[in-house]
Amino acid sequence: MADSIRRELGRIIVEEVQDPRLNLLTITGVRMNKDLSIAHVLYTHLRGPSPEVEQALERAKGFLRSSLGHNLKMRYVPQLRFEWDSYLEDMVYDPGPE
Repeated sequence: MADSIRRELGRIIVEEVQDPRLNLLTITGVRMNKDLSIAHVLYTHLRGPSPEVEQALERAKGFLRSSLGHNLKMRYVPQLRFEWDSYLEDMVYDPGPE
């Protein structure tokens, strides 16, 4: 379920959302809670985290949920909670012993 939501959200953002603040946005993952009522959507943006991107995602949330329900034929669409994916930033390059 999470992988289908990730792929479809990425497609919708690229092909259907017309907010220029969401250009260069990548959906990197989706984590679902146990009862599948909440989808934590991880994302990155080429310019890094910004309030403008967060606002655009919040504004598009209703459209994204309705598109997911229609395109994936879901009876119940989980709430979408967007979170900056800091995985790459958190990685520390350790070259090891010289």
